[in-house]
Amino acid sequence: MTRAIAKTGVVTAAGAMSGTSLDGVDVAVLRTDGHDITDFGRSAYRDYTPEERKVIAAGFGLWSGEAVEAAAAVIEAAHLEILEGFKDVDLIGFHGQTLAHAPRQQGTLQVGNGAMLADELGVPVVWDFRSADVQLGGEGAPLAPFFHHACARYIGADAPVAFLNLGGVGNITWVDPSIDQPQVEGALLAFDTGPANAPVNDLMQERLGLAYDKDGAVARGGTVETGALELFLAEPYFARVPPKSLDRNDFAEMVALVRELSNADAAATLTAMCAAGVAEAMQHCPIPPSRVLVTGGGRRNPVLMQMLEVSLDCPVVPIEEVGLDGDMLEAQAFAYLAVRVARGMPTSCAGTTGVRAAVGGGTVSVP
Repeated sequence: MTRAIAKTGVVTAAGAMSGTSLDGVDVAVLRTDGHDITDFGRSAYRDYTPEERKVIAAGFGLWSGEAVEAAAAVIEAAHLEILEGFKDVDLIGFHGQTLAHAPRQQGTLQVGNGAMLADELGVPVVWDFRSADVQLGGEGAPLAPFFHHACARYIGADAPVAFLNLGGVGNITWVDPSIDQPQVEGALLAFDTGPANAPVNDLMQERLGLAYDKDGAVARGGTVETGALELFLAEPYFARVPPKSLDRNDFAEMVALVRELSNADAAATLTAMCAAGVAEAMQHCPIPPSRVLVTGGGRRNPVLMQMLEVSLDCPVVPIEEVGLDGDMLEAQAFAYLAVRVARGMPTSCAGTTGVRAAVGGGTVSVP
């Protein structure tokens, strides 16, 4: 017998996230009524194998065809495997894998069939979170800001705070926690800051056969090439007023800018580009945040964190310092958003994606 999704009260949801860094699938549980976070539950991680990463990466930038179908098959199999351990929840938020994102042209593509997962798992699945936002003129990203607003209230923030996620692409959410509802004007501003880990990861893979620059060890031994950094900051994207968003490959030419540099200098320069993009982003905040809480893989890179501390005029700390889990925050976000979608609540607004009106994205598939 299929469990119905309760329309009121606190429910238990699991969120599943596979990001552009292609490290693996994160699953995390939380309890919420769709507005307040009651508490956080267990989490799990499933690493992608090198072959799986290769298959998924072959679909990047494509909208259809065999490579996209092959990537979708890998995504679905990996998620089914890990979600087998989470069938006791009330519903699942399934982000899928973004392969292509061009909101002003073709739209946005996250592969993975949520209806199939619902049937296989016997649990309601909320998926396709971004399409409705794009159809109403939004960027379709970032989508975590409504969750960040709930997190700011959960930790008792009493002044504006910024959540900085450094995954494959960087994004920032400026939150005013004194405004109770995230869709109210002035509560949120969110946008992509620029490339984050993806270019460095690509460089490490191409030159050294490594998945990423662990602890910033390669970058630490290098010198930043200021000419390449200046060319990077001259990109028109940084002058655009937010909301705005990026695809993983929008700055693919960054690697070309450092092609003649040594491994260490190239890694240092790409890392500095990430930090410089964040510094540029801070100029768009309505007022400076009291602190920047860093989540995503980038917070584990001490070279990058030091560059941010030097570049920004407020404290920059890993999000663990306020009791949140930086590895699972995005998965938790899609658990939270799944409950909002199931209850007809908005998941994005003009301040987060530029959408014309607050909209609740997502499809609910019941087994």
